[in-house]
Order: sequence, then structure tokens, then C-alpha cells
Amino acid sequence: MAACSGDKKLIGWFMLVILWMAVEGCPHNCKCSRKSSPEKSEVNCHKRGLRVFPSTLPSDAWILKLGENGITDLKANALRSIPMIESINLEKNAIRSLHPQAFSGAEQLMLLNLYGNHITNLPPRGFQDLLNLRFFMLGQNQISTLKPEMFAGMGNLSDLDLPLNELTTLPSNAFKPLIALKVLDLSLNRIQRISPKAFTGLRQLMFLNLDNNSLKNIPAGVFRPLRSLEMLVLDNNLLSTLSSSTLDGLGNLQELYLRNNELKHLPPDVFRNMTKLSQLALNGNHLKTVDGNTFAHMPHLMKLYLHDNPWHCDCNIISLVQWMEQTKANLSPRGALRCVSPPELLSKSLSSLQAEKLLCHG
Repeated sequence: MAACSGDKKLIGWFMLVILWMAVEGCPHNCKCSRKSSPEKSEVNCHKRGLRVFPSTLPSDAWILKLGENGITDLKANALRSIPMIESINLEKNAIRSLHPQAFSGAEQLMLLNLYGNHITNLPPRGFQDLLNLRFFMLGQNQISTLKPEMFAGMGNLSDLDLPLNELTTLPSNAFKPLIALKVLDLSLNRIQRISPKAFTGLRQLMFLNLDNNSLKNIPAGVFRPLRSLEMLVLDNNLLSTLSSSTLDGLGNLQELYLRNNELKHLPPDVFRNMTKLSQLALNGNHLKTVDGNTFAHMPHLMKLYLHDNPWHCDCNIISLVQWMEQTKANLSPRGALRCVSPPELLSKSLSSLQAEKLLCHG
């Protein structure tokens, strides 16, 4: 009986090996493996020197790995033979163009990775069949324009990554079809202008990254549609001022990063409706003074970064010093908050200042 049981196990392992080795339609030089219940094939063609998208693929393919090849384009109906496909990785190829019907029929696709190619334009309505797409990676391409019809039909998309492209403008309704989007990464572009209606439709968005762009100003109320936003990154831009209504609509925001801009002045009421804010970074700007009342309406503030600003320690900074004495927030790092002027207080720590000794001249 023991020998019989051993034979059955051996036969089972043998059949499993056969399933892994002989997946029908597996492209030459690629590795295909099949799992059972339900039967699905994973096709691994990573770094295999391919110049064209494979013409034959297992009909039950659900994962397709084609990264780091030399594929230059995607032709019409490229995925017609694999209707069960859920994940495609085409990162670091040489793709320049996408046929408008390249993804026709791929209604089960959930992840599409086109990072690190040479794509300059997205075809209008080219992704309208991707009804279940959740993750779309388009970073490090050469995309310079966005239009709402590019994202038509993608009502279930959750994560759109567009860093390291050549965007200069965000036009009106650019992302309007993306009603379920939660993450939008637009960092490391060249964005100079944002239309007041650029973010229309993004009611579910939770994370917006605009780090490393060329923004000099932001239109009042541009963030109003983003009622669910929890994190906003505006680091490394050219912002010199924020108006009282720049951040309107961000009542759910918890983290705001404005590091390494050119901010010289903050209106006392600029954060007035951001009662949920727990982390605020203003370091690396040109702030000489800030009214302490600017931070007075943030009961949940835990971390505030104010270092690397040229603090001018005269009577105008008294309210900030007094607020610092009372707050429970972590002023990180507190020891780095030092006066740059006047000369007699150079390098003096803000937390050691005595209000009654701070003078205003003239």
C-alpha cells in the first residue's frame, strides 16, 4: 500500500511538471507556467531580446511579463487571443506608439505597466475597453499633453502614475473620467500651469503628488473637487505665495508638503479649514516671519517642519514664538529653527527668544 501511495505521489509530481513545461502557445525563449483551479498561465518573457509583441500566447494567460525587451509598438488587437489577461508588464521597452485598438477586448486587465518607454501620446479612447483596470504605470515616458478622452472608460482606475514625463500644463477636465482614482503621481514633470478645473471629477482621490515641477502659482479653488484628499505633495516647485483660497476644499487633508519652494509670506488664514492636518512641511522656503495664528486651528497637528527659512527675529515673530511655547506639535527639528537676522540675534534659537526683548525698528 505504501508503494502504491508513493507511485501516486510520483505520478502527481510528474503531471505537475508536464503542466509547467508544456503550456500550449508559449512564445519561443519564454517560460510559461500553469496553475490549476482555475487553469491560468503565467508567461515570463522578461529580458529575452524580443523586438515585437508575441504573436502566439497561451489562451489562458493571466500574467504577462515582457519587461526590458526591445518592443517598439503595440498593434491593434494585440490581446485578442488572451481574454483572461489580468496583468501586463511592458516596462523598459522601446514603445513609441500604441494603436487605439491595442487593448481591445482586455476587459479583465487590472494592471498595465508601460513605465520607461518612449511614448509621446496616448491614443484617444485607446483604453476604453479596460473596464477593470486598477493600476496604470506610465512613468518615464515623453508624454507632453493630457486630454480627458485619453482616459475614457477607465471608471475603475485606482492608481495613475505619470512621473518623469514632459507635461507642462494640466488642462480642464484632464482626469474627469477617472471617478474612482485614489492615487495620482505627476511628479518630476515640467508643469507650469494648472487649469482651475484640472481636477474635476476626482472626488475619491486620496494622494496627489506634484513634487518637482515648475509651478509658480496655483489658481484659487483648484483643489475644491478633491474632497477626499489626505496627502498633497508640492515640494520642489517655484511657489512664492499662497492666497487665502489656494487650499480651499481640502478639509480632509492630513499631510501637506511645501518643502523647497520660494514662499515669502503666508496669509494667517491659509490653513483655516484644514482641521485634520497632522503633518505640515514648510522647510526650505524664504519665510522671515509667520503669524502664530496660522497654525492655531489645527488640533491634530503632530509634526511641523519650519527649518531652513531665513527667520527675522523682531516683534513680528512674537506670535509664532508664543505659539511654539504652547503647542504640543513636534517642531522638527526644533533646534534648527534659528534667527538669520537682525545681526545681533544671528543663529539664536527661536525657542530661546524672549518676547519682551524683540523690537521693531522704524
